[in-house]
Amino acid sequence: MFIRCTTIKSKQLGEPYKTYRLVESERVNGKVKQRTLLNLGRHFAVSKDQWAILSARISELLTAQHSLVSVELPAPLEMMAQRYVAQILESRSSFVADKGAFESVSLDTLELVRPRRVGIEYLALHALKQLKLDDKLKELGFNRHQLASALGNIIGRMALPASERATYDWLQNRSGLGELIDYDFEGMGRDRLYQASDLLWKHQQALEAHLYQQETALFDFNESITLYDLTNTFFEGDASLNPQAQRGRSKEKRKDCPLVTLGLVLDSGGFPRKSQMFAGNASEPETLQTMLQDLGGREGSIVIMDAGIASEDNIDWLREQGYRYLVVSRKRNREFDASKATIVKDIEGQTVKAQRVVNKDTGEIELYCHSQRREKKEQAMQDRFSERFEAALQSLANGLGKKGCTKNYDKILERIGRLKEKYARAAQHYEITVTPDSASKKTLSIEWTRREKPHTQATHPGVYCLRTNISDWDEKTLWKTYTMLTDLEGVFRSLKSELGMRPVYHHNKDRVNGHIFITLLAYHLVQTLRCQLKAQGISDSWQTLRTKMENQQRITVVLKREDGKTIHLRQTTRAEPYQKEIYDALGISSQREHTRKTLV
Repeated sequence: MFIRCTTIKSKQLGEPYKTYRLVESERVNGKVKQRTLLNLGRHFAVSKDQWAILSARISELLTAQHSLVSVELPAPLEMMAQRYVAQILESRSSFVADKGAFESVSLDTLELVRPRRVGIEYLALHALKQLKLDDKLKELGFNRHQLASALGNIIGRMALPASERATYDWLQNRSGLGELIDYDFEGMGRDRLYQASDLLWKHQQALEAHLYQQETALFDFNESITLYDLTNTFFEGDASLNPQAQRGRSKEKRKDCPLVTLGLVLDSGGFPRKSQMFAGNASEPETLQTMLQDLGGREGSIVIMDAGIASEDNIDWLREQGYRYLVVSRKRNREFDASKATIVKDIEGQTVKAQRVVNKDTGEIELYCHSQRREKKEQAMQDRFSERFEAALQSLANGLGKKGCTKNYDKILERIGRLKEKYARAAQHYEITVTPDSASKKTLSIEWTRREKPHTQATHPGVYCLRTNISDWDEKTLWKTYTMLTDLEGVFRSLKSELGMRPVYHHNKDRVNGHIFITLLAYHLVQTLRCQLKAQGISDSWQTLRTKMENQQRITVVLKREDGKTIHLRQTTRAEPYQKEIYDALGISSQREHTRKTLV
C-alpha cells in the first residue's frame, strides 16, 4: 500500500493539477495490478517523507496485523489514518443480512474502535425530517456541503451547547452525525460552519415562516395567542465594531460586557413565530410595533406581554390594530380585597386569588391577583432589605460616639441618601430624623421610625395587577392565560443555558446574528421533540433528555478470522431501557442503522 501523486488536467479549464491516491498492489492471475483504495483529493497536505508510515499504519488498521514494532504516528496523522480506514471500510461494507451466521475468530485480536455518539443525533434528525427543514434548505439553494454544514451547526447546538468552534471539534471527533447523513465532517474545514451560519441568517425570514407552518400543521395550533418578550446576552470582549453591541441592563448581571437583545414572538405552544435582533440598549416598549407589524396576526388575536413593554402608546396601538391584550400593569398602587376575590388556583401553600375590577375611565378589566408563594418571597425580600437598611443606619448612629467615624452633618445626610438609593424599596417605609449640633457642623443623633407606605409591596405582599380588554373571560381563564408568559421565560432560559446562546464570542454583526439564529433553529427541533414526548407522558427538560441519550454510540468491532482475514463490524450499541422508552414514545426504531460488515 502506498500513496501516489498524479498530475491530471482540469476538464473545465484545461490546466494541470495534482491529485493524491491511496493505492494497493495485488496479484491477479499471476500479474501484479494496482488499484485505487481511496482518492485523497487535491488538498492532501501530508509531507512526502511521511507517506510511507501513514500507508503502513492504514494497512495495519485494516488488517489488524500488529507487528512487533507497531507503527506509531503523531496524533494528527493517527486521526487521519483512522479516518481513511473508516472511509475504505464504508466503501467496501455490506449490510449483515444473515444474522445467524457463525464465524471462527480469535478473541485475542478483538478491538473496539471509532466510538461515535448517535443518540442525540437520531432524535434531532427525526425532528428535522418532520419539520422538512432539510428539504427547505435544499429549496433555498443549499448545496451538499452547505446543507451538511448547516445541519452540523444546528444539531451540534442541540448536542453540545457552545460556539461554532466547539461544534467543529464535536463533529470531527465525537459525533456520528456524518455517518448518519453520509458526509465526511472530518475532512471539512472549519470555515464551512461559519459560512453556513451566514447563509442560515440570510434566509431567516423564509426559514422561520417554513418552520412555523410545519409546526402548525404538525400540532394543530391555536394561532390566536401571541407571547412577546425580550432578553439579552453578553459578548466576550468589547465588540467595538458591532453597532448592536451596547451597554444595557444585563439579565445575567454582566455589567462589564456589551449586550445584544433578542426579541421573540411565540404562540401558545411555545414555538417561535418571529425573532429579531436589537441593540443591547434597546428600549423594550419601542420594539413591540416593529415585531408585530409584519406578523399577520388574525383579527382579535391576543397579545400577552410584561410590564416593561406594556406602555400606554403600545396599548393604544394594539387597540387600533384590532388586537386583544393581556398585560402586566405598570400601576404601582397595590389593591386587593380578599372578600371580593375568586380562587383561581387551589393548591395548599400555592393558592392564587383574583379580584376583578372594571376601570370606569378606560373600560379595561383590571385583575388584582394575590399569590401565597409570591407573598412569602416578597415578604422575605422586604425583611432582608429592611434589616440591612436598619443595620446600616444603626452603624452610622453608633459611629457618632466613636473616634474616627463620620460625624459631619452634611456627610451624614449624604451617607443616608446613598443608603436610601441602595435600599430604595425598604427606605420608602422609614422616616429618618437627623439632629444637627447648632454649635458645630457635627450630628447629635440619628433616629428612624418605620411607617409602611400604603398600597405598596410592604402592605400588599404577593399582589400584582393584570390589565386586559377581554371582557368576556372569567378570572380563572384570564389568569391561566397570563401564566403562559412564564413559559416564555422558560424558553429564554432554555436558549441561554440548554442551547448555548450565551455568551457570544463573535464580534461581526452578521456572525452574532447567525450564532443566535442557530440556537433558535435548534430550539424549534427541541420543542418539537419535547411536545411529542410530553404527549406520551415524558416531561423531561432537554438537558435531561440529552444526558439520557448521549451514551448511545456506533462502534467498530475488529476481529481476526481463522483464515487470517479481518472482520470489521460497524454497529450501534443497544439502547438502554430509558433510551428505548424515548424512542418508542416518538415512534422511531432504537436500531435505525444496520450492522455493516467488511472483510479485509
